[in-house]
Amino acid sequence: MAEDTQTLYSVGVDIGSTTMKVAALDASGTLVFSAYRRHQANIPDTAETIIGEFLAKMGDCSARIVITGSVGMGYAQRHGFGFVQEVVAAAETVKQRYPEVRTFIDMGGEDSKMIFFEKGKVPDIRMNGSCAGGTGAFIDQTATLLNVQTAELNTLAAQSQTIYPIASRCGVFSKTDIQNLISRNVSRADIAASVFNAVAMQVVSSLARGMDITPKVFFCGGPFAFLPELQKHFRNVLNLSEDDCLLPDNAQLIPATGCALLAPTCATSDITITELLQMVRGGHQHTTDYSNRLNALFADKAEYNRWIANKNLYYVPRGELVTAVATPYFMGVDSGSTTTKLILLDSDQRVVYTDYQRNNGDSFRTFCNMLKTLYDNVENADNLIIGGSCVTGYGENLIKTAFNFDYGIVETMAHFSAARQVEPDVSFILDIGGQDMKAIFVDNGSIRRMEINEACSSGCGSFIETFANMMGYPVAEFAEMSCFAQHPCDLGTRCTVFMNSKVKQAMQEGAAVADIAAGFSYSVIKNCLFKVLKLKNISELGKKIVVQGGTFRNHSIVRALEKMTGCNVSFSDIPELMGAYGAALYAVKGKK
Repeated sequence: MAEDTQTLYSVGVDIGSTTMKVAALDASGTLVFSAYRRHQANIPDTAETIIGEFLAKMGDCSARIVITGSVGMGYAQRHGFGFVQEVVAAAETVKQRYPEVRTFIDMGGEDSKMIFFEKGKVPDIRMNGSCAGGTGAFIDQTATLLNVQTAELNTLAAQSQTIYPIASRCGVFSKTDIQNLISRNVSRADIAASVFNAVAMQVVSSLARGMDITPKVFFCGGPFAFLPELQKHFRNVLNLSEDDCLLPDNAQLIPATGCALLAPTCATSDITITELLQMVRGGHQHTTDYSNRLNALFADKAEYNRWIANKNLYYVPRGELVTAVATPYFMGVDSGSTTTKLILLDSDQRVVYTDYQRNNGDSFRTFCNMLKTLYDNVENADNLIIGGSCVTGYGENLIKTAFNFDYGIVETMAHFSAARQVEPDVSFILDIGGQDMKAIFVDNGSIRRMEINEACSSGCGSFIETFANMMGYPVAEFAEMSCFAQHPCDLGTRCTVFMNSKVKQAMQEGAAVADIAAGFSYSVIKNCLFKVLKLKNISELGKKIVVQGGTFRNHSIVRALEKMTGCNVSFSDIPELMGAYGAALYAVKGKK
């Protein structure tokens, strides 16, 4: 039954990088309403939904509101609400409700925190500042790689028999460790448990730093609340018993609850829920008055359409796959870290068949499925003769050995061969794949220099995909909106964690998702040119630039490269297949 308008509640709101949490307490301190939602970067709509639910349940009561969270400060300042730092809010909850706690461990979507409580001393607060390894986002990325929902990792981990070493460092490069386990046919259950173990070790090693983690240990945050096996692995790493630990009800609401507890003294004023709803609805428009704006990639759709019409776009020659009689074709395969690509060429080097599939954690099985798909969809399949075959990419050795391919070549040579089909006088090739980036400098038709990213994932396809998914958008839609953003955010060239801080700042300032998306397009190119290649002069690239890799299906990234180099960039109509195309060309030439 709805309360009357005289009832006053203390409300804490925690707006994090991925979720919004709300906790409302009555005068006795009892939790009367709570909410936990992924906001997908659309904070006003998420807030409106939660406020509507609160209004329906509690009626048009009054509230004292205090906000916390990595994105919360901007909204608190803009709307005049009280704000407290999230670890301060969490510490308040522990202090008032769990005085027996000596160590506090909190894991969020993109950060982790540890607080040490000692009687008579100020709490010692630590936060991760340079690594995303020990966070919920890292766990989400692992679930994507294994092609399961995040909640399923918990079920899998409970069934594990063996823990394998996984370096829980940068999320993208940790995938290499996981891919190695997959290629060794390690069970998904053992991989899930190994990831949880790695996360526990990362958090403890990066945050404890010489301090003893003494009971009782208090766990909170969404990952602990929804993945009980994760807490089990923390207990194992810390050599703790169940009695040594405390996982409270609503562990995901601890900072929000702390804000509610602080509301009587930290809230700026009272507000009715109806007034709050009107305030949120009136603030839906996005601001363009935020710092570090970049030039729009395209003025409008008309300019984009003209750009496409005039683009030096290479259309690969096409042919027909004819199997009425026995005919030899040439197979090229690019077995990558996240996807597998296959191309068949005829003897005239025309493309007659292509396939592109996500590995879903198993590149070997993916290629087997591709062969079956090819066989099932070709008439007179028995007349299909593979006259030559070549494989490149992450899984080169596995595929070449298992299927007796004629050739295996390094990726740079495959991409170089393909690029010369697009532009015979190519001077620079940039290939961006799911987890790596390759840059090839060409001089007089020969490779002069090669560079690959070895220590940073910011700018790879997985990096873009991770942020698109975090904001709740398919990659294709994320790419399209970035082309038409009018005020792209300057997100810099930093690693995933520090990029998160830039994104949070933009979100605090009310930037539109499209402007953030366009900012990523600029960041990909900035990262490549100035962080990986460390260019001193753009002229080092020459004037004949060719781009490859599925990332360049995103035309905003191509355009960002043109904006920053002043060059007309060339690409093919199959950028994601160029490695396989180059391998197939090698197979044709090798058999002639």
